[in-house]
Amino acid sequence: MEEFKKFLTLINKYKLLLVIVPLITVIITFFLVRNLPSTYVSQAQLSTGIADEKQNNIINQILPNDQVNQGFSNLIEMFKMKKVLDQISYLLIIHDLTSKEPFKTPSPLLNTLNADARKHAIEVYTSKYNNSESLNLNDEDQNGLNRVLESMDYHSQGISGKVQVFRSGNSDFLIVQCETENPKLSEFIANTLSQEFIKYYSLVVSQNQLKANTFLSQLLVKKTDTLSKRMTDLRSYKIKNRVLNLDEQSKQLYTNILDFDNKKQAAIQNTSSYAGALNEIDRKFNPEERKYIEAAISKINQDIVATKNEISGVYEAYLQSDFEPRYKSSLDSLQRILNQEIHKSSDQYLLNPLTTKQQLVSEKIRLEIELDLSRYSINALERELDKLNAQFDMLVPKEAEVQALEMNIDIATKEYTEILSKYNESSLESAFSNKLNLIQPAVPGQTKPSKKMLLVILSGLFSVFFCLLLLFALYFLDNSIKAPIELANRTGLPVLGVLNDVQLSSLSLREIWDSKSISPELMMFKNQLRSLRNEIENDLSGRVLTVSSLKGHEGKSFIIMNLAASLVITSKRVLIIDGNFINSNLSKEYTSEIFLEDFFTNQVKLPNVEDSAVISILKNRGGDNSLLEIATEQQIKERFDLLKNVFDIILIDTAATEASNQFKEWVSHSDGILGVFKCGRAYNRENSAYIKYFRSTGLFKGWVMNKY
Repeated sequence: MEEFKKFLTLINKYKLLLVIVPLITVIITFFLVRNLPSTYVSQAQLSTGIADEKQNNIINQILPNDQVNQGFSNLIEMFKMKKVLDQISYLLIIHDLTSKEPFKTPSPLLNTLNADARKHAIEVYTSKYNNSESLNLNDEDQNGLNRVLESMDYHSQGISGKVQVFRSGNSDFLIVQCETENPKLSEFIANTLSQEFIKYYSLVVSQNQLKANTFLSQLLVKKTDTLSKRMTDLRSYKIKNRVLNLDEQSKQLYTNILDFDNKKQAAIQNTSSYAGALNEIDRKFNPEERKYIEAAISKINQDIVATKNEISGVYEAYLQSDFEPRYKSSLDSLQRILNQEIHKSSDQYLLNPLTTKQQLVSEKIRLEIELDLSRYSINALERELDKLNAQFDMLVPKEAEVQALEMNIDIATKEYTEILSKYNESSLESAFSNKLNLIQPAVPGQTKPSKKMLLVILSGLFSVFFCLLLLFALYFLDNSIKAPIELANRTGLPVLGVLNDVQLSSLSLREIWDSKSISPELMMFKNQLRSLRNEIENDLSGRVLTVSSLKGHEGKSFIIMNLAASLVITSKRVLIIDGNFINSNLSKEYTSEIFLEDFFTNQVKLPNVEDSAVISILKNRGGDNSLLEIATEQQIKERFDLLKNVFDIILIDTAATEASNQFKEWVSHSDGILGVFKCGRAYNRENSAYIKYFRSTGLFKGWVMNKY
């Protein structure tokens, strides 16, 4: 809050500045803008097709908002291209050179052109327009024609400053707005710029789409060739390796392997069963009976064995031929022969008269035949299984190769399909390439509301703002102290009083304290001295008070004399010691015959002042001296003891702390320190060391702010 009040005080100090500067600015602005010509605004409206869902649905191209905004931004930037604006420049200058009603009054440079020069200029401008070329500024002739454009403000930069292109809200339309001093000129620029841009944009889009279609067509041919070659490779591999359908072949082989494996397991089980049954039958015959039977039927058994061998061979062929029917009929025929031989064997069995086991003999013969067939079938099935497994193993590398070839075909097919889709999309877009249309041509513009009064008001407001900004900068950069509370806050030391700045040519102590009629200004000053005197009398425990300041010319001598005068009024005997050897103002201004150099060396004595309240002064002779260079520490102490017995209070005027360290020698013999600070002085970081010293002594009583 205090800072704000300080800023308001600064504003109040410079209030005339806040009135005069804006007033002058307003007056100058008024005279500058009063002759500004009126301007006319014309608008043309274009449909872009970027956000048109009906057109985009046809080509399946619904764009997100970000891409829509980017599309409009690209169009707006293309409007500002020099290549487009140059076309407008040529048409404008050709119109003014050929028309009886030019848009603008011819410039002095244009008036200097004779008939031949005008004809040449029209030819060059027309050629550049037809070829959509810019003027070559390195060519002297074309550079001169460019200066003609600039003189008429028809160059690209001039037109760009008059034209604004923006999107109408979130719609699909672009607004081309032109503002000039001529309504027909505004109309011409808005319409011509729209038409020339549509022409240029359509040409650029067509060329880009033609390039895209050509590239995609060539790429599509390459992808087609690649796909055909990979399909040919697959077909050649299948023909070469006699591969029809690996999936079906592998399934069939696997089914056959399982089938044969099941038959093999059944044959193994049957073999074990037949062998076990034969063993049981053999145990029921004794050795004599077996010999008899075997001897009787050996010839028949040989025929049976031969038939069984034939059956075994045919059965093996039957398995290898994948169960062909012709082998089945042979097996059936052999089986009938075998049954006949078995019956014959049964008929010719000769048994021991003591034995009746005809049925066991027949069963045994049958089981032996079944056992032999089962064993033959196991071997045949194992050979067939080995053959099928070998065929299955041969399919594995072929399957891997076929899969690789089919994968290449899939990749080529996807690439071909993707390129074909892009080609079709690009071809479809070509049919809708020209989406830009001028749907609302511009008409001669209406007068735009004048901005003259607005400019005058804004100039006044800006000048006020500038002045306030300048004052704030002064306030922010101002490091000076202008109030007692600031001094106390910045230094951390108390302020005993303030003394106003008395605006008088001369000031007499007698006038202040002896006169009965004084001005209010002097009365306030007098009361401030009384307040300061009271603070010092209450705080000072001894009789010696050193008065110092951070910088020179703070008013220490003035304050010491006025403080001494206020003390004398209270019947005090006051001694003033001019301890400022560097700038001894008191010694120069006041008459006294006693010098402190003589007094502290015991060369002179003080006059008798015991009976009256007076102000006595110890002057110095100046020069490069200090207190300890004049007398010893013991002498100085003894003389101060003498002075304390004579005077009620001793005021010592010392040099500023930043100019000399002599004041420290006086402080060592003082009972208190009074600091003087001139109002408006800057307080910087270098003063902190002296403030720290004042605080460390324990003798500092406070500040007096002078000229407040």
